[in-house]
Amino acid sequence: MKTYYDSEPLTALDIRHGLAQERLTYDAVLDRIDARVESCEPHVKAWVALDTGAARAALAKQAVPLGASLLAGVPIGVKDIFTTSDFPTHYGSPIYAHGVMAGDADCVALARAAGALVIGKTVTTEFAYFKPGPTANPHDVRRTPGGSSSGSAAAVAAGMTPLAFGSQTAGSLIRPASYCGVFALKPTHDAYSLGGAKAMAPSLDTLGWLARSADDLELLRAALTLEHFEALPEADGTALRIAVLPGYEQEPIEAAAHAVFDDALALLSRAGVSIAPLDVPDEMHGLIDAQKAVQAYEAAQSFESEWNGKRDLLSAPFARLISDGIATARDTYEAARALAARSRIEFAALTRNADAVLTLAAPGEAPAGLDATGDPVLSRSWTLLGLPCVNVPGLRGPNGLPIGLQLIGKPLQERRLLAIAKLLNRLIERGI
Repeated sequence: MKTYYDSEPLTALDIRHGLAQERLTYDAVLDRIDARVESCEPHVKAWVALDTGAARAALAKQAVPLGASLLAGVPIGVKDIFTTSDFPTHYGSPIYAHGVMAGDADCVALARAAGALVIGKTVTTEFAYFKPGPTANPHDVRRTPGGSSSGSAAAVAAGMTPLAFGSQTAGSLIRPASYCGVFALKPTHDAYSLGGAKAMAPSLDTLGWLARSADDLELLRAALTLEHFEALPEADGTALRIAVLPGYEQEPIEAAAHAVFDDALALLSRAGVSIAPLDVPDEMHGLIDAQKAVQAYEAAQSFESEWNGKRDLLSAPFARLISDGIATARDTYEAARALAARSRIEFAALTRNADAVLTLAAPGEAPAGLDATGDPVLSRSWTLLGLPCVNVPGLRGPNGLPIGLQLIGKPLQERRLLAIAKLLNRLIERGI
């Protein structure tokens, strides 16, 4: 990774333990964040707005110390499609260049209640679709960080924040996490509130978050669900059953990524993990097109006012999305939803004896250039099915850049999926 600052960035658990043991202070945590921002942000450009001074002021006004709150003193970034009470929201669009002021989105309110310090808004692509903002990949600033949670992935990867919120409608969490080499969780669809977010396609839109460790993802999950936090259990690799999709959606995967994936499977098999191929029925090969149809159809409804009132300020890709949605027949939309419903049942039956399904998170390393954000094809089906997914970092491509593994789990079993992700990351890191 290209580094602009020498010290290892703090994880959320580092901060939590350091504060509890009085090895860190709140000011020291923010000093470390400020130092990372000063050295990284001019190159990475992950933030729309950033103000650690406001976090310091908020801490000074605390009538009662944050104490043992799960996220006490932990900085967090917020993708700029979620409203916050202290930063305007722009949605990555010139239509909202003036900034929308509103109260905290539900996820932000829950994070604050758990003691998190909201330090800023991270760059999103236009309305969380394809047109990129200025953010660059911290590993190579000539390459995309992915999208649409571009700033959140890059900020976490660069150590400018230990946690960041993002969202996914196609591949907007898993893909940038893969390109930037960080963990990301896309939970089960509709398991976490998107109140306060700009909707695109409600049948697909999913809150998610990014971090530098699986345990940090679990920490934020516990805070959002008001659960007691316990570190993830150490999964037993020899008892793990992983289903692999050897031929499904493989056409866009680069040859080098295929080779890296095969090497990873061999490594996991040597570690005792049971690896078995999973063949899916032909009908499921239509899920990618079905996801596109649902996204376009619902986006045309979600953005009716922008289309009718500010069409000239929409990018060409976003205008095409809305045009496609307007042209999508209701019967086509309902058929896509019906295919998704049937496939959820079929996929659950196919994977009933597997602990998780494994595939790649993106077709390869982050593409060169900042005018596009890469292809979300490897995430579209799982987003349509509403299944929880985790990006597992640790693999490297031929240019030394991250390539992520995508773990697909069973509905509402995020903690189990994160424990498996933690194990796979550890095995991969030790094996490379």
